[in-house]
Amino acid sequence: MPHVIITADIANGEQVVTLRERIGTADLESNHFAAKLVERLAWAVGDAHEAEQRSPAEQTLGSNTR
Repeated sequence: MPHVIITADIANGEQVVTLRERIGTADLESNHFAAKLVERLAWAVGDAHEAEQRSPAEQTLGSNTR
């Protein structure tokens, strides 16, 4: 099944996955599902952007708080 992955490239060369979701073609037939997917994508993109902006020390601390 296809899936969507959003990652952040952080300063030390690592990647942080902020969203990993499997999506079937039937899922996209629902307007409600599609709207919620776009909402989750927006959150994940925002989280990835924040992760890329943090200093290396903040990234280490941030990974322990979730």
